Amino acid sequence: MKILAFWDIYGRIGRRAFLEEFPRIKADFDADFTIVNIDNITSGRGPIEKHAKAILDAWVDVVTGWDHIVDNMKNVWKYLDDPDSKLLRPDNMGWVWEFAIPGVWHKVFEKNWKQVLVIHLIGHAFIDKINSSNAFIRADEILDLYKDQTLHAVIVDFHKEATAEIQGLAHYLDGRISAIFGTHTHVQTNDDLILPQWTGMLWDAGMSGPLYSVIWAEFSSVKKMFLSWVFKWKIEQSLDENYLVNGVLFDIDDTGKCCNIEIIKRIGKLI
Repeated sequence: MKILAFWDIYGRIGRRAFLEEFPRIKADFDADFTIVNIDNITSGRGPIEKHAKAILDAWVDVVTGWDHIVDNMKNVWKYLDDPDSKLLRPDNMGWVWEFAIPGVWHKVFEKNWKQVLVIHLIGHAFIDKINSSNAFIRADEILDLYKDQTLHAVIVDFHKEATAEIQGLAHYLDGRISAIFGTHTHVQTNDDLILPQWTGMLWDAGMSGPLYSVIWAEFSSVKKMFLSWVFKWKIEQSLDENYLVNGVLFDIDDTGKCCNIEIIKRIGKLI
């Protein structure tokens, strides 16, 4: 089973670039299942329902979102709460019951008569603005829920800052999940690895957005920060129509083991 994963579709440029490249990428790799993180899809903020559905309508199977899932909550609340929703919010994001974010945090999707469990988790290191529970313990709890169910693949989208944290979680879950990929930094890494018990890992899948930017920002708008170390300047989103689409392909065999990883990088220009 060939599973594609993409992160992070950033704003209008990212949406257009992804929708331009995705049909070709899916055909080139003959992919069976696709996961797309859309944490910054709506003007650099969390998704509105219209933008989430636009990605799903391109034959994407599931979309995920991190802390920005709450940015446009008034618009996306109803869709998150729909039992048929394919938008997952992070599983271990902290909340109290009277202000609970609606929706599901992990879900089994059926595709071509195969069952794929998708889990979305948040890291803890250097992410101090979000109250989250321990991702390692939460992963144990989730996997325990499905211990008696036949699953053909288990994929984890781990939204984090630190390399060590995803490497630690990957080793911790080695042999119990098919693959884990990182999201959040917008910078694609070249550290794809299949662990001893056949779990595939990539520290960060990268970004779909403006190519000539600083992880999405117009350089001229962040230059003052780099030179002065004063962080009060307004950051402008790059509208450069040269684009970058990043992703990763995990090839999962019939036993749920990852047997191959291919990193995806497409560069183009919107017309």
